Amino acid sequence: MFDIQEELKKLPKSPGVYIMHDKKDEILYVGKAVNLYNRVHQYFQSSRGKTAKILKMVSLIDHFEYIVTDSELEALVLENNLIKENRPRYNTLLRDDKTYPYIKVTVREPYPRIFMTRKLLKDKAKYFGPFSSSLAVRNTLDLMYKVFRIRDCSRVLPKDIGKERPCLNYHIRQCGAPCQGYISEEEYRKNVDAALGFLNGKFEPVMDRIRDEMMKASEALEFERAAELRDLLNSVDHIAQKQKITSEGMEDRDLIALARDDREAVIQVFFVREGRIVGREHHYMRIAVEDEDAELLETFVKQFYAGTPFLPREIWLRNTLPDEKLLADWLSEKRGSRVRLVVPKKGEKEKLMELAERNAAMILEKDHERLQMDEARSSGAVREIEALTGLSGISRMEAFDISNISGVESVGSMVVYEDGKPKKSDYRKFRIRSVTGPDDYASMREVLTRRLTHSLEQKDDHFVKLPDLILMDGGRGQVNIALEVLEKLELSIPVCGMVKDDRHRTRALWYQGGEVPIDQRSEGFRLITRIQDEAHRFAIEYHRSLRSKDQVRSLLDGIPGIGEVRRKALLRHFGGLEGIRAATKEELAAAPGMNAAAAASVYQFFRSYDTMNKDEKKLPRRRYRRRRSSEYAGDHSYTAHQQQSFQEPDA
Repeated sequence: MFDIQEELKKLPKSPGVYIMHDKKDEILYVGKAVNLYNRVHQYFQSSRGKTAKILKMVSLIDHFEYIVTDSELEALVLENNLIKENRPRYNTLLRDDKTYPYIKVTVREPYPRIFMTRKLLKDKAKYFGPFSSSLAVRNTLDLMYKVFRIRDCSRVLPKDIGKERPCLNYHIRQCGAPCQGYISEEEYRKNVDAALGFLNGKFEPVMDRIRDEMMKASEALEFERAAELRDLLNSVDHIAQKQKITSEGMEDRDLIALARDDREAVIQVFFVREGRIVGREHHYMRIAVEDEDAELLETFVKQFYAGTPFLPREIWLRNTLPDEKLLADWLSEKRGSRVRLVVPKKGEKEKLMELAERNAAMILEKDHERLQMDEARSSGAVREIEALTGLSGISRMEAFDISNISGVESVGSMVVYEDGKPKKSDYRKFRIRSVTGPDDYASMREVLTRRLTHSLEQKDDHFVKLPDLILMDGGRGQVNIALEVLEKLELSIPVCGMVKDDRHRTRALWYQGGEVPIDQRSEGFRLITRIQDEAHRFAIEYHRSLRSKDQVRSLLDGIPGIGEVRRKALLRHFGGLEGIRAATKEELAAAPGMNAAAAASVYQFFRSYDTMNKDEKKLPRRRYRRRRSSEYAGDHSYTAHQQQSFQEPDA
């Protein structure tokens, strides 16, 4: 038994991180402290001066733990990591936890590549960003491939020169094909240098070059090429116009502004690189009315820069932060050089901050209605389900479904929704092991037993957390299966079934031995329908992928002279089954690991296979069914995919 008052006496008077838990061992709050003894004691002293949010949290605390660190800076780093990993309910959190896209140029390679990445590594490559969206990065890269013809493939050059054919990018004039030696290393390097200049904002040389090529094409009466270059010039000009000069200094800086109401806050970030605005991003935070602006900005800075590898030299803010010196030291250590937190007071700097604030206010106003709708669709819908069932505190819901065709390749799916939103990182697939034939009840029993046993044995981090509600894709029968499994494992979790109408649409919930009517126009009903559809989709996609793999394996493994090594080599070389089917004998013989005999075998197999399928489709419907049925009865090497084809005439 955890005695809070006794444990408070044992707290050390040193820096560290404290973690508050509720009765279910869920983490409620993570905080840092210069003095753990003083800071944690404050929560359990007089309620005078405490906010409603803190009072509510304290009422839920069942026990706490703490981690001692050597310094407050170490405590700050640990606090960030724990908040990011656990996302505690009472910490102020960013609602959209993103990783930002960068453009990477592998300048250390003999033939550098250029591509998008979301990881900033210490590999001596050049990175540009972060950018506001992946779409903006892709548009920029598409333009750069057309202009500079730099590769984005993973071939190891010059080692792999001439080993394979040039890819599509060469044929559409978006790569100079260094993999074939069609461009010298010196000329290729010039293109890379020009691309680096472009990314650094030097657009005029590129535009002059395109303009000259366009005029030459026009003079040579190559009007299609001239029109293509004209469009390219317009695209470069469009990107150049978007790069607005913001200051005379060529510094890298981020401008962070806040707009808020009683429940939501929008943080607007302007990314300024070498004096130019290269993008902007906004983030939402769920807040309490008593939260101070400076505290919200400090929370944002900690969470945002904990997950963003690139750090500018300056960060502009409207308010002075409570732990400004500590944050500056942490950011400077992370960057490897000094980072300044600046609060502009007058002149052009203040005008730029006002611009960022106006943008944040516009976004908050524009999205206010959308946020309310999102709230109704997610947590509002969960509250409706709580009202229907009489439950409370529902956060995590798990739904299960079974998919098979005549009992072949039975699979199960588990989808997870937290606070009314899908948590796809916790989705799980199950391949049924112990059930033969189309027995959905037995399959569901296996899936639930394996899922809950994983949680009890803590075999998987994503399974450790048990659901607050289990949703079954069926009525009384499916619910009873779930209750049997829970009773056997000595677990107490509410279970609801989704009762269907004649059209297989949910019309009610089955809960505690009876039907619970549900308004089909309510957000709660729509959420249940979304969860049900998602469980179906996830199960069917998994089943389809298994059938597809079985089809490929069965077709190629049935060809004389084609073993596992050749099968993999063919699939890799031709990009899939259709590529192999369409290849000529000569192309098959030229593939890695193949010879003339093996190529002839593959070629003849597909011609015979296609002829057989074509002839079967010409048969009358009854003869088709009888023939396929008799063949299947006598030859058990057919796959799940072929069995599906056998049943198709009845569909």
